[in-house]
Amino acid sequence: MSAFLFSLVAVFLTSLGSRDQVLIARLSGVLGRNYALLVLGCLIAAGTAALMTAAGAHIGAMLPGPAKTMLAAFALIMASAELAWPNRVRKPVEPTRSLGAIGIVLLARQFGDASRFLIFAFAAGAGLSWFAGAGGAIGGIAAVALGWVLRGDLEAVLPLRTIRTVLAIVVGIAAAVIALSARGLIW
Repeated sequence: MSAFLFSLVAVFLTSLGSRDQVLIARLSGVLGRNYALLVLGCLIAAGTAALMTAAGAHIGAMLPGPAKTMLAAFALIMASAELAWPNRVRKPVEPTRSLGAIGIVLLARQFGDASRFLIFAFAAGAGLSWFAGAGGAIGGIAAVALGWVLRGDLEAVLPLRTIRTVLAIVVGIAAAVIALSARGLIW
């Protein structure tokens, strides 16, 4: 149960200001309250969480304990780097109304984001990886829904760059602690 809650909170927080959330917010601002856009974003968030959970669980099952911990640390390092990377998403000038095209872009943006790296790390390191994956899916869905609800106000209401920088530092420190403990250098 703790893997579920920790994954839910961590994924939601690291999804704040992510490229997919900003895209959903901007498209929702331009297209209006399009419920199909919300459903599509939620389905893709759940699907990418499931795929990253399966990948993390599969690879984690092949590794011994210290290697599994090191894999989780590497995934956290990747998440920290992605959080620190500036998010320069252009505003859609004339957005497409094709849900297929929007879905492809959302899928591509979610596979390389920090939240999916966290889901992978939790699934690789947790004994009950599907609980971590379910928490990550719900956290991702909540972040997409927040972007859809706030629409164009998302970037005005939240200091997204500051949030992502602080989270990059926190996740980077967590990765360093996990990596050092896997090597037996601390604790």
